[in-house]
Amino acid sequence: MLKNKKLLFLSLILFVISIALNFPFPHKYPYGEAVASILNIPIQMENGLHIVGITSLLFLITSLFFLSKSFKKHKGRFVLLGIVCALFLPHFLADTYQKTFTTGIYAISYEVETSECSFDMISDNTMKAICEFSFINNSRDNVSFDINFYEAYLFEEDVKMLSLLGINAPYKVEMTAKEGKQVKIETIIDVSNIKNHVDSGTASHVNIIIQAGEKIRRL
Repeated sequence: MLKNKKLLFLSLILFVISIALNFPFPHKYPYGEAVASILNIPIQMENGLHIVGITSLLFLITSLFFLSKSFKKHKGRFVLLGIVCALFLPHFLADTYQKTFTTGIYAISYEVETSECSFDMISDNTMKAICEFSFINNSRDNVSFDINFYEAYLFEEDVKMLSLLGINAPYKVEMTAKEGKQVKIETIIDVSNIKNHVDSGTASHVNIIIQAGEKIRRL
């Protein structure tokens, strides 16, 4: 059934590289983007094309091509299996790794789907913000960390919302071993010197930064 071991080996190498580039840990974005940022490699082109994503896709396509050439029979089945693995394996591996081997803030899971912040002006220059977040500490040790905030894509003319929470940040969180915790943050923000800010509103799927010492994760 196997026709060419060298092509199979090459296919597996390219497949592993593709998976590594899409590995969604330790940040919200894939590991390939973190590496690109460290090496000062552009993540996106000026026309909006995602360089890391395109590179990962090219590695995957090339891997599947060599995979099909390395077998005499059942080529379609192996290619289909490769596609399924490429879709689900990165998240499965990241989840397994985090729940088994990590410590400190790397063991913290953030339930972004249930996160929410609300903003309301309570005077001409003062805003009240209330946020709720869900975390799980997957480690067997107590973990403490600070929360900060950032806008995922903020241009100069955009209305500031989540970044306003950074004015009074960081916000400290302490979790015991294997604890799931609902964290509520209430803060009063002075916006008298902020020219372009939201007057009221809510935000879900909130982007946060958690930090402990020099260790940082963008979630």
